[in-house]
Amino acid sequence: MSIDVRPCSSLEELAAALAAIGHYFALPESLEGAERFAQWCDVERMHAAFDGDRIVGGVGAFTYDVSVPGGATVPAAGVTVVGVLPTHRRRGILTQLKRAQLDDARARGEALAYLWASEATIYGRFGYGIASRAGSMKLSRDRVAFAEPFTPRGSFRLVDVDEAAKLFPPLYERVRRQRTGMSSRSDAWWLTRRLADGTWGQNPPKNRVLLELDGKPAGYAIYTVKQEWEHGYSAGTMTVLEAVAPEPEAARELWRWLLDFDWTSKIAADLLPLDHELFFLLAEPRRMQLEVSDALWVRILDVGAALNARTFGDGEVTLEVAGEGTWRVTGDGAEQVAGEGDIRLDIAQLGSVYLGGFTFAQLQRASRVVERVPGAVARADALFSTGVEPWCAEIF
Repeated sequence: MSIDVRPCSSLEELAAALAAIGHYFALPESLEGAERFAQWCDVERMHAAFDGDRIVGGVGAFTYDVSVPGGATVPAAGVTVVGVLPTHRRRGILTQLKRAQLDDARARGEALAYLWASEATIYGRFGYGIASRAGSMKLSRDRVAFAEPFTPRGSFRLVDVDEAAKLFPPLYERVRRQRTGMSSRSDAWWLTRRLADGTWGQNPPKNRVLLELDGKPAGYAIYTVKQEWEHGYSAGTMTVLEAVAPEPEAARELWRWLLDFDWTSKIAADLLPLDHELFFLLAEPRRMQLEVSDALWVRILDVGAALNARTFGDGEVTLEVAGEGTWRVTGDGAEQVAGEGDIRLDIAQLGSVYLGGFTFAQLQRASRVVERVPGAVARADALFSTGVEPWCAEIF
């Protein structure tokens, strides 16, 4: 029997499509779960694979805009909940689902699609390139000294969900103008997914702290505390889920408060950008025991729209993108031109350099791009340089 792929049209179909990925995470099919998911994702943005009248796979997409170099944002599909039931794997169903999703995103005018890859080997064949990295740390509470001690002057207070929903988003948006790769967040996302307890099995409960400088909001953090006892003393862990501070002074104040947290023996944090301020704030940055992994993967859907949404440095280079033509890139933007390019690359490699997380030189050393004209890679890197690492503060 052939497989039919189409958007979901009801909460019942959404629940069944979510169950495909839920099968691998011990999450049962649930209409209640589908209703909750529909707060963040339009039902029709979930594509389902039908074997007769039974749904056997699904792929979803959040309707986002994502920050790009220069402080602008572009419309993007935040790909999520990709899965096919084990009874129907190795039949090309995922390929059908992904093609339908990418076609739908293009029809919506989205310049790119991006995701966190649970299985990294899947997405390269659909044109996604690894676009950023993230680090996770586990810092012992007795190794939190700063290289340059200072006298804190900020004030902190714990806030409830409602107050956090008013005060945190403007700070997050300020950082979005500074960092590439950060997703937009709806009011429902803030309230029900990021700030409230109990989302996606979150345990222990979340805490929300606001930093104020000169009486004004300057930063915030969302964290949990898991208390444990060993030999009569506290061996608990404070886990920082998100710490946001638009200005350097605020970042220093916020992390000093977090690292001085009492009744714990470890401070943990995931998804840190690789140019995080802690590397120079801490007296012993190696004590973070930083583990690095791939983070965002980007698939450019509209080369012209994506390139012209971001800013570039000085210079000029032509990029021959397989299947997408040749593009002349200058400090003024990009335009399609005829002929061969100074550099030849695939769409996945363009996704890798787009947010500034990787360089053309890195791709060249890995034999992932071809430099046709000597010096072209250096010129391309001068154009695409951003000065900051991409950051996405949460896995979606």
